[in-house]
Amino acid sequence: MDLEAEQRRIRKESMQAFLLCAAVSVACVLFLPKLTTFPVEPGERLAFAVKTSVVHFACVIVAVRLVSKGRYRSILDIGGAAKGPPSSALAVKAAFLQNTLEQAFLGVGAHLLLASVTGGRWLALLVASALLFTVGRISFYRSYPDGAGARAFGMATTALASLFCYIAALAILAGRLFGG
Repeated sequence: MDLEAEQRRIRKESMQAFLLCAAVSVACVLFLPKLTTFPVEPGERLAFAVKTSVVHFACVIVAVRLVSKGRYRSILDIGGAAKGPPSSALAVKAAFLQNTLEQAFLGVGAHLLLASVTGGRWLALLVASALLFTVGRISFYRSYPDGAGARAFGMATTALASLFCYIAALAILAGRLFGG
């Protein structure tokens, strides 16, 4: 494997993911408020954040099911993780599950944080985040066996979907602290 070539591919795929995430996020913030009303009351905002996080939980359920089904069908894996490392047939599914759990935790946290500090049009970012999380997870899983460069688009899309929510929430909080 050529490390420099792989790193170049990671940067390229990550930049493409950034452009997609930026475009979807901006489009959602600009256009969704023209189509629907987003909540402004704290309780309704948090409920909306949980509802948009259903995608995160669904991805975890799918990942758990992939591992469970893989263990059930493999004599090498049916004993569970305590009996040894996963077989090559289960390794990608187990890695996908682990990464999806991590990303879902960060994503739901981002949704709750953003909804706790603001409402209205900015909650359109939660819709963008849910959509991008799904795209990212599908891409990540499908390309995982082909290496880091191949899965970089999915990984970056997943992470950036949450990061944009964190950045917006922190900017809003900073604006309140320093803006008077």
